Amino acid sequence: MGTLASLYERAGDAHREFNCCDTEFVVQVAGMRADAAAAAARDKAGSLEGQLNAFESASAVSKLNREGTVTNKHVSRVIRRGLEYFDRTGGVFDIHQGRVERDLKSFLRGDIDVLPETFDTGTVHIDGNQVTTDVALDLNGLAKGYIVDRAAETLDAPTRRGFVSGGGDMSPPTGSIAIESPYGDDRPLKILDTEWHIATSGGYRRKRDGTDHVYDPTTESLGSRHDSVTVVTQRDCMEADALATALAALPLGEAKAFAEEWDGLEALVFHDGVFHTTSGFKAHVLDA
Repeated sequence: MGTLASLYERAGDAHREFNCCDTEFVVQVAGMRADAAAAAARDKAGSLEGQLNAFESASAVSKLNREGTVTNKHVSRVIRRGLEYFDRTGGVFDIHQGRVERDLKSFLRGDIDVLPETFDTGTVHIDGNQVTTDVALDLNGLAKGYIVDRAAETLDAPTRRGFVSGGGDMSPPTGSIAIESPYGDDRPLKILDTEWHIATSGGYRRKRDGTDHVYDPTTESLGSRHDSVTVVTQRDCMEADALATALAALPLGEAKAFAEEWDGLEALVFHDGVFHTTSGFKAHVLDA
């Protein structure tokens, strides 16, 4: 019997890159049946995107927003978590803004030239896997993290290890990971060495006329308030996805206080070229 490390080496590794959620996904896996596991992760991500993509007319989320009701276990799971974060963030993270999200994306893509000027309120009811809503929902701040989590589950095995990354959201990596600079240069902001889930948010990836995809319904403001926000969370990637988005929408002082108070969260807020970190963030940084 060999060690797990020797089994990984003998079995080989696999690497997949593909488009999902309008961004590049990467699957890296080493160990037994690595190729099959990587293919399963890719297929899982594609299947979930087909159900959760609000910009695909045949998806379950589109049906929900169009008809006001749908029965789908993945949609109900994501919405339950979204309602949790709506309550815990005091409405800063708000899944009730499907119209705002749609109009913002259309503006950023150049399809329309007018930004949304109002925000919505509504009610959502969940009964098992059935969801009923009287307002269009925005699940984009959760769906990518959820897809990363579910795809990463397909890699789990005693003789296999790997991770899934999707546009700044990542399951626990198997090695060091660089935080991309929002300025487009080759020098990373930090190098992470962590066993927690990772997400990065900011307006630098998609911006038009100074506006990006981040918004805060509590102040009716559009646009990220920081150069970038990177968080690591103990719970899962869906939580990292949501909290990176919430922190990006908050003023600096509120973002720092919020991050310090949330259990299982550490954060780096890069604001006007200055690093602001929670007290425990350095434990996740290589050679901090």
